Amino acid sequence: MSKLVDTQNEKDHRNLAIDRVGVKQVRYPIAIKDRDGKPQHTVATLSLAVDLPKEYKGTHMSRFVEALNTTHAPLEVSTIVSLPEGLLDRLPAQCAHIDLKFPFFRSKPAPVTKKEALLDYEVRFEVETTRDKETDLTVTVYVPVTTLCPCSKAISAYGAHNQRGTVTLSVKMKSPIWIEDLIELVETSASAELYSLLKREDEKFVTEQAYDNPVFVEDLVRNVAIKVKKHPEITWFKVEAENYESIHNHNAYAIIEG
Repeated sequence: MSKLVDTQNEKDHRNLAIDRVGVKQVRYPIAIKDRDGKPQHTVATLSLAVDLPKEYKGTHMSRFVEALNTTHAPLEVSTIVSLPEGLLDRLPAQCAHIDLKFPFFRSKPAPVTKKEALLDYEVRFEVETTRDKETDLTVTVYVPVTTLCPCSKAISAYGAHNQRGTVTLSVKMKSPIWIEDLIELVETSASAELYSLLKREDEKFVTEQAYDNPVFVEDLVRNVAIKVKKHPEITWFKVEAENYESIHNHNAYAIIEG
């Protein structure tokens, strides 16, 4: 049998390195331990990539999937953080990057009746590791909230418009922080929290809570930022709030990075 040509290892003469090359939209099972110590089994969508030196024509795409599958399903946080090292062991790169998103579920009791139902959030891990073993981890939570407009409340005789919004909080940290802690930090910064199941007593409570606690999108990011800055384990953050306006055909947004 003749030897197969390794086209990817051929020399490239265009003298252009590539910042990131790899595979996207890979789905893989993961197990994330929640704050109660129980593993939550869910499915992540991953991107895996490395830099490509200018000398090489291409990378070996199969090695990304190979590295992922040597971790043995389901992925856990420890294997997620070490996965870029596995890519660097297989590929001639100086930096490896993985990006994964997954739905995270919480059983959340209604505020008055305490009836519980699952509410889903989206969580994102970004891990980058260099050849000299420097690793950078960013955790992002996407948290749905309720906001009520302070201006509408101030000028209206019969109420105020409110809407759902999404707060995107990204952090780097000195030591691990529970996903639930980040979610709760955001939820307590809004006019009111979201729930999956509300009876009439609960709906009355949430509606009145939002009315008593109006926040602009600017207030929302400032509220989150103040709490993040006080957290002893967080070394960097970016918080973005986007309101899906109920009386406008556009969204309102604000961002703070610190």
